[in-house]
Amino acid sequence: MDSSVVVGSSISEPHHEMEFESHEAAYAFYKEYAKSAGFGTAKLSSRRSRASKEFIDAKFSCIRYGNKQQSDDAINPRPSPKIGCKASMHVKRRQDGKWYVYSFVKEHNHELLPAQAHFFRSHRSSDPLGNDVRVRRRKSSNAVSKLFSAYQNVDCLENFVKHQHDKGRSLVLEAGHAQLLLELFMHMQEENPKFFYAVDLNEEHRLRNVFWVDAKGLEDFTYFSDVVSFDTTYFTSKYKIPLVLFLGVNHHIQPTLLGCALIADETIFTYAWLLQTWLIAMGERAPQVLLTDQNDAIKAAVATFLPGTRHCFCLWHILEKIPKQLQILGAWHDSFMEKFNKCIHKSWNEEQFEKRWWKLVDSFSLGDVEWVRSLYDDRTYWVPTFMKDISFAGLSTSSRSECLNSLVDKYIHVDSSLREFIEQYRVILEDRHEEEAKANFDAWHETPDLKSPSPFEKQMLLVYTHEIFRKFQVEVLGAAACHLKKESDGVTTAYTVKDFENNQNYLVEWNTSSSDICCSCRLFEYKGYLCRHAIVVLQMSGVFSIPPKYILKRWTNAAMSRHPIGEKLEEVQSKVRRFNDLCRRAIILGEEGSLSQESYYMALGAISEALKQCVNFSNPVENGMRPDSSGTHVCNVEEEYQSIITSNNKAPGPKLNMGKKAVRTGVACRNQGSIENSGGDKGKVSLVEAGSGKDGFQHVELTDPRSHGVMPMQFHNVVPSLFHNVSAPFHTTPSPHMHENR
Repeated sequence: MDSSVVVGSSISEPHHEMEFESHEAAYAFYKEYAKSAGFGTAKLSSRRSRASKEFIDAKFSCIRYGNKQQSDDAINPRPSPKIGCKASMHVKRRQDGKWYVYSFVKEHNHELLPAQAHFFRSHRSSDPLGNDVRVRRRKSSNAVSKLFSAYQNVDCLENFVKHQHDKGRSLVLEAGHAQLLLELFMHMQEENPKFFYAVDLNEEHRLRNVFWVDAKGLEDFTYFSDVVSFDTTYFTSKYKIPLVLFLGVNHHIQPTLLGCALIADETIFTYAWLLQTWLIAMGERAPQVLLTDQNDAIKAAVATFLPGTRHCFCLWHILEKIPKQLQILGAWHDSFMEKFNKCIHKSWNEEQFEKRWWKLVDSFSLGDVEWVRSLYDDRTYWVPTFMKDISFAGLSTSSRSECLNSLVDKYIHVDSSLREFIEQYRVILEDRHEEEAKANFDAWHETPDLKSPSPFEKQMLLVYTHEIFRKFQVEVLGAAACHLKKESDGVTTAYTVKDFENNQNYLVEWNTSSSDICCSCRLFEYKGYLCRHAIVVLQMSGVFSIPPKYILKRWTNAAMSRHPIGEKLEEVQSKVRRFNDLCRRAIILGEEGSLSQESYYMALGAISEALKQCVNFSNPVENGMRPDSSGTHVCNVEEEYQSIITSNNKAPGPKLNMGKKAVRTGVACRNQGSIENSGGDKGKVSLVEAGSGKDGFQHVELTDPRSHGVMPMQFHNVVPSLFHNVSAPFHTTPSPHMHENR
């Protein structure tokens, strides 16, 4: 029958004037044509030259081309799609190496199915996520249904889009290691119910992928979700542990662990499940920028599940692959790297990059190297010229030793077992927390020294964290070694800045009306603070303060504040001074308040009452509707507090008089020891823990609306925290494949 199909505007029918670079390119075109028309394809035959051994002839056809060859008396006859269809395309090679369409048969003797073309085996690998009807349906579902059905959809991808070699693939673990992993999860969740983990099972109900993230990782993502690195190095480098990590960086330029996973393979289905699970754990909040390795499966999964996220390839991943991918360079490697670095780092615009790239490709005869072609096709994912509107917060560097992706390098090695990693996992978390606590302590008690009379240095002294300020200070001092020359004038003024320290020239563009400044060194894009070249241009332009748009909140002492930074830096500096002063006083209060039970209760009551009044003062409208509220409460501990006071007053010993007003907090956390305070009677006061169960735990039942049931959990006695957000809500996400400590 004649195939009366409407072929997409971008896919025309084969004709004799068409030319292709190779027979593979011809087949790729025929596949695209077949997909739009609605039939599957197959490579029917090909022929080589006897003299040159090169391909000179190839024929491609509809999968129903020809007739069934199997005998009718076969013991186990296999179904065959062949029904005598003649549709085909025959291509031949000319003397100049080009391929052309020798013959084309359009007509089919069967119905064409353009809407179901993705079912054909020949079209499955082109867009496996887009092929799945469940995934397509999920795109249009609302947030609630997506959250509830996420695991069902990803785990149960249709069989027709799964490759045979992926079926049944599972994690390869040593005996007992799965139990160790489960025990770790149970203990972590017992310590803090916000701990999240999920598992992915294959068709045989064997463990295929595992993901988990601790409560600190969930909290860190709240404040530092602008840039996240998805590190697959340990998996692709053939470590014994199939580990992948979600990593971030805090305001002290310290690594934060935003999630861990063990995966069975690098298929698109694994990455789809993992990304969606991570997204659910993070409360459906996507990062602004996601850095990954150059990987087609990751690329497709990110495009599907994180459509609003800017996906970029980490630069050191690209540089790391060059020696292996371009072995043909041999002795020319150093010369290539010099020109390659110049092409990507010193191309101020897209036109310069295009010119230098193709000159580089031609000079080293790399036009036929597939990896080089893929780099060019993906240039918007990794070339700095195309990334002027984002900041990487120091996560995309040219060396792994400089990159925060090396977070766990000193804890695990190529031959480390899962048992060893589990033992080290708590050490990793403890070390991270200790380093952050020390940086916070230094910020409260120390002020960096000024090294110049620069107004920029004075401006940022109390705004930036110590680590960022010291790096910014280097740029301020380095401005003295820069000389600028005006190249063009107008709304946007261009300057050439000579940096005598490294003897390099840089292009800086400054727009006075919009306060936009851009330097070709791209320090702001990669590190998140202005460079010396931009600073010297601001100075010469009569601007003596950093424009607010170039002061990222993530690098300031107010990074973990609930309130955004205003445009007036004086307000930020005043807020930082008040914050530091309160922290110092809180430490003194803690030391004194722990000397006795009575002083502890006095400090506790004062803190709780002060917190309530501050929240009411800061949010008068909201708290007018909810006078008892201090943000989102985890649980109401007023009754517990009153019970403690009552029990204490009934016990022998000194009585407590905390005033007539009830005290309320909203924190549920692990009791890590009493808070210390002085002033008051140091006599012993007996304490009866109200509502406590076995081992001093309270049993609290939390109802999850998505499970339509009661989810019992245990957590430690409720105590206030001096240095944490007391209104942070607990959030757990149960699912058919997520296990919790019950």
